[in-house]
Amino acid sequence: MPPKQLAPKLLSWASEIDEQTVAQAQRTARLPIIEGHVALMPDAHLGIGATVGSVIPTRDAIIPAAVGVDIGCGMVAFETDLHASDLPGDLERLMPRIERAIPAGVGQGHARGTAAAHRWFEAHPPPSQFTPKQERKAVEQFGTLGAGNHYLCLATTKNDRVWGVIHSGSRGIGNELATQHIERARKVAQRSGLQLEDRDLAYFSEGTEEFEAYVADMLWSQDYALANREQMMDRLLDELFTFAGQGSEVRRINCHHNYSAREQHDGEELWITRKGAIRARLGDYGVIPGSVGNDIHIVRGLGNEPSYHSCAHGAGRRHSRRQAKKRFTVDDLREQMKGKTWNRDRAAKLLDEIPGAYKDLEQVMTDQADLVEIETSMREILNYKGS
Repeated sequence: MPPKQLAPKLLSWASEIDEQTVAQAQRTARLPIIEGHVALMPDAHLGIGATVGSVIPTRDAIIPAAVGVDIGCGMVAFETDLHASDLPGDLERLMPRIERAIPAGVGQGHARGTAAAHRWFEAHPPPSQFTPKQERKAVEQFGTLGAGNHYLCLATTKNDRVWGVIHSGSRGIGNELATQHIERARKVAQRSGLQLEDRDLAYFSEGTEEFEAYVADMLWSQDYALANREQMMDRLLDELFTFAGQGSEVRRINCHHNYSAREQHDGEELWITRKGAIRARLGDYGVIPGSVGNDIHIVRGLGNEPSYHSCAHGAGRRHSRRQAKKRFTVDDLREQMKGKTWNRDRAAKLLDEIPGAYKDLEQVMTDQADLVEIETSMREILNYKGS
């Protein structure tokens, strides 16, 4: 659908959006560093500082909290030549194999790190000086899932083709680096007397030492997140094909949805920060999930300029984690995940990720028909989450 002008310098593709989210986005749009307008995607909802599901164009500046604490978070999906009929009937037997291959949960990692992690870290030394503890964290958590809304799944299309999908980011090291820079940006704003409507909108200006340090750490963390997903996908492929006794990979799509990059728009060189949004240039492939246990779409970008060539990254939350725990029960979660293989033994810890806490994905896709086109749709058959 065409975007709505909600306020000066604020466009929205969301048919479902609350007043708090709009007010938060307006605060971002009023910043003096905004060049053009802030674009809200159909999945937009309240975030910390900046709105989740927003695209923020800035000139010569970046807002660390808008990129967020999970720098480089995103999705990777692979298509296989397997069909559902090629899989052994009991997927419950596959779950513990995946759990051993890909650790999940808060702070979880591989003991001493894998050989692939050490190789990657040596080939991609961090731009800032890491402490021994930070280096261990980066190596040990490489190739691991994390917690929150991060998950791994297997899904099938209408013609029963099997896909694998993973949602994760830069893990503990990305969080730690982001948190340090967000706090530094607040202090810079305070020292300079910058009047902000929200301290989490503090930004670094290009040409300063703080800006250069942040960009270097941000770009490294984005590379780490991309490689982290690739490593997990390799492990998942190994386990899936061993379990099935056959199979090969057909293609792979790996895309960020929490990141910032230099881009050209209307002839201007800008920093485009996508906080819960995917780049959708003409022909770009993206992965858009709903909620755990539900549909996932593989899309192609249409290159919509008012959106800064962007689209939604998922369904977007309708209820916060706290609201979800109050509104729904463990029995509700079990009912909504019926027919799937999942971590049902951790149901109480996963309640805040119940599908009912999210917006309707089909409405989101209808809202962004001018941003992307759906190439392939699938539905989950196995879901593995950290808690």
